[in-house]
Amino acid sequence: MVKVSVIVPAYNEEDSIIQLLEKVSKVKIEKVDLEVIVIDDCSKDSTLKLLHERPDLYTLLLAQPKNRGKGSAVKAGIESSTGEFILFQDADLEYDPADYTKLLEPVLRLKADIVMGSRLVASPITRVSYFWHRVGNKMITFLFNILNNTTFTDIYSCYLVYRKDLFPIQSIITEGWEQHAEILSEAIAKGKKVYEVPISYYGRTYDEGKKIRAYHLFPVVSTILTKRLFR
Repeated sequence: MVKVSVIVPAYNEEDSIIQLLEKVSKVKIEKVDLEVIVIDDCSKDSTLKLLHERPDLYTLLLAQPKNRGKGSAVKAGIESSTGEFILFQDADLEYDPADYTKLLEPVLRLKADIVMGSRLVASPITRVSYFWHRVGNKMITFLFNILNNTTFTDIYSCYLVYRKDLFPIQSIITEGWEQHAEILSEAIAKGKKVYEVPISYYGRTYDEGKKIRAYHLFPVVSTILTKRLFR
């Protein structure tokens, strides 16, 4: 059996958190044991209340004493995890847990160290999104590939799976949107077998709760440069 810790940070996701976790609970993969860790980042809505009412949907629930952002929640979740692999899952419904089978196939069959889900390679379903988001994503993916000699198509997909022992989570210093870039940079520096698989994407609009903004691009680029040039 391979134990995979699914890290689910949540902030004000009362409209989606239970439906998302119900989808996760339906995932059954032979030889895979899923540990589901939900981290409520001091939500102001009824997210935490709903989670307390459904303890059957997760292995562990962590409640942050104050709102510190997604990165802090992710670190808390990983520090409490016991799986061999980490799999990130947003609390909204932009990504479908049904894709776990595809994400974990390279781990089970090819002994992958890292698997990235791509919304841009033969994805079965991809919601049309903001043009400038796509441009920004292509820019940071291109930069990452040049600096790390990789061929990713979509480094800022939520769905990243990596072997936990590639690096200690305590070494991660960022807690903003750039944390994803830092974790991937650390994993790539140590991982030998890296794969990418197509996933579906059901993106939200800003009216529907999308949180990322254009200004988040700058710390992401800075992190990619820093992690590679000062490695």
